[in-house]
Amino acid sequence: MNREHSSKSGILSYSVGFILSIVLTLVAYVTATNEAFRSKWSVEAIVIALSALATIQLIVQLVFFLHLGDEAKPRWKLVSFIFAFIILGIIVIGSLWIMFDMNSRMMVSPTDMIKYMNRQTGL
Repeated sequence: MNREHSSKSGILSYSVGFILSIVLTLVAYVTATNEAFRSKWSVEAIVIALSALATIQLIVQLVFFLHLGDEAKPRWKLVSFIFAFIILGIIVIGSLWIMFDMNSRMMVSPTDMIKYMNRQTGL
């Protein structure tokens, strides 16, 4: 009886997670592509709404599909997830920081670039 109950609750969990994932994906798609949203909302508001939907989608995926928090000792899985999330954040933020810094250092006006090239060739 316990095994049957566990199987039914697992199917229910996956079904609810799947439906929530589909609904959140469709809401994000409509928000990003619908002309009515783009005419009434600013770009910043749409980005914030899409970020919020992505965060909710992440939580749904973690809870319903990865079962974060369901096991007997959820602390270890949560700690490893937080550690991986911090490492990923360091990599992404560090990469963006380096790219924006390089972009700001390399941006030169076309006239300055021509002057620099003329000085290098001796013309």
